[in-house]
Amino acid sequence: MSCVRRPSRRPLGVPRPSTVLALALLASVSGTSGVAGQEPLSFERYREAIEPIFLVDRGGWGPGRAPCVTCHAEQGTPLRLQRLRETAGGEVYWSEEDSRRNFEVVSRLVTPGDPDRSRLLRKALVVPEGGAALHVGGKFFESKSDPEWQAMADWVAAADPVERPAPPRLDFDFFRDCVQRMYVDKRPGDVECIHCHETGVRGFARHIPDGRDFWNQEESRGNFAITRRYVEPGEPMMSRLLTHPLAPAAGGDYFHGGPRRWDSTDDPEWQMLAAWVRGETPECVVGAEADAGSG
Repeated sequence: MSCVRRPSRRPLGVPRPSTVLALALLASVSGTSGVAGQEPLSFERYREAIEPIFLVDRGGWGPGRAPCVTCHAEQGTPLRLQRLRETAGGEVYWSEEDSRRNFEVVSRLVTPGDPDRSRLLRKALVVPEGGAALHVGGKFFESKSDPEWQAMADWVAAADPVERPAPPRLDFDFFRDCVQRMYVDKRPGDVECIHCHETGVRGFARHIPDGRDFWNQEESRGNFAITRRYVEPGEPMMSRLLTHPLAPAAGGDYFHGGPRRWDSTDDPEWQMLAAWVRGETPECVVGAEADAGSG
């Protein structure tokens, strides 16, 4: 794998760069110079050997085939990369400032000194080799002997092991009694979350059996398990549950197949969810209650 740092042709499916950086990303990386384990990781080695991996064209479109940056440029995922810049000749690149912001984000997803426990390395690795059970973007490392996987493993292994604080705990009872209410609440002109999310791998609001208008305890546990895939405890703006339905102008994702439920992070309902993601138990504010609070 070449580690030469140079502009690259636009990878398949990569959106054109925006002139405005998402405010959410700025918020997520500001003041993070003290992130545990960041200092032992080499920024120079990251920029030369690791960051180019995110640009590799994998021969197509869709899970396991598109470049990492296609889905991770300013999207509400834990690996939230800066959008690519573009030269007059159509070549794309990250400036050093962009790369430093990316580095801070990527540093949160590795366990210094331990590649096998590093989320960044497990997500795209096949399950039989020790990879994570789910990666929406697919699997493209068939083994740990893959040169790209090895490059990331060597970078992580060279860092000093560090202790990291445990993420906050998500309150299931609050999810059951409040968050789920949002899934069946219809805002004017929109459809309910359950309309699109009652089936499939993204089915965090499963079909409610006939004769009932809400989920029971067991069904709520199932919804909770799937919802957790789209929440990064402690990080509202890295949680797709909060960024997918948020307007792009407010830092939300650029694509959501459903409606935009929130125009701003000031929306009381969004603020409630953010507090829950941070491990708090806020007052429940859903739908009309949220609209009344913002009026």
